[in-house]
Amino acid sequence: MKSFSDLTELEILALAISSEEDDARAYAMFGNELMKTYPASAKVFFDMSAEEFEHRDRLTAAYRAKFGDFIPLIRRADVHGFVRHKPVYTILKFGIESMRKRAEVVEAENYRFYIQAAQRASDPSIKALLEDLAAAEKGHESLADKLGLTHLTAEAKEDEGEAAKRLFLLQVVQPGLIGLMDGSVSTLAPIFAAAFATGNTWQTFLVGVAASVGAGISMGLAEGLSDDGKLTGRGHPLIRGLASGVMTAVGGLGHTLPFLIPQFHTAFVFAVVVVLVELAAISWVRYKYMDTPFLKAALQIAVGGFLVFLTGILIGGA
Repeated sequence: MKSFSDLTELEILALAISSEEDDARAYAMFGNELMKTYPASAKVFFDMSAEEFEHRDRLTAAYRAKFGDFIPLIRRADVHGFVRHKPVYTILKFGIESMRKRAEVVEAENYRFYIQAAQRASDPSIKALLEDLAAAEKGHESLADKLGLTHLTAEAKEDEGEAAKRLFLLQVVQPGLIGLMDGSVSTLAPIFAAAFATGNTWQTFLVGVAASVGAGISMGLAEGLSDDGKLTGRGHPLIRGLASGVMTAVGGLGHTLPFLIPQFHTAFVFAVVVVLVELAAISWVRYKYMDTPFLKAALQIAVGGFLVFLTGILIGGA
């Protein structure tokens, strides 16, 4: 996977072409899904799709004029720093609000991309095109306003700043929450294995601290090295790495702290209660921020957490 800073001018254009193509087809799918229930909003998405296809055609013409007919396939998923969006077909199940949020995030992301791409372009005509597309993305009437005009719903009347907030949530807050989830679940096995292997609360506490801090360092480095934050405005990698690492460590320390209690049985009961609270909180986080139905999230987390917990007990009691 390449960093954005390593892309050549040819690759930047190829990436822009594939991105516009992907967005155009996604908007067309949204429009097709809404035709029967929200025909006016479906037309908004079809219009947006047509506009993205027009952007693709302008980029393609500029590419062929300078580099020829062969266009390499480079997508957002191939470059560090882009949001890892859910597949379009999964968004269709959550209705018009999720479609609107996805479109607004994409518009904000595309604006940042074109700003950065224009700064890296050396050809004056390509630079001018990228700046023009950046201005077009920034100057778009927000999709929320468009839907507000067609449906007259209060929910649709939001400021364009909400798109940037959602992008921040998706790129900064969610990685931290994922760190919290990882720390809460991944440390269950070593902590409870140590508890049943030693029967000593202090030794278990030391193992829990080591596992939690180690997981925090690992997640922090993974997040901090994922990209430099310049392309999508995710912020300084050091800050993101610290946030992700700290939240991962916190997730593990939650069910480690009860083992400061000298009585093993009491410490174990308190730790189990903390684990149940953590799993419930993780289920709510997935429901609130990751568009996962609560019962489905709870079942997935409960099964996964129970299996890790059972693994620790079985290994520790062996």
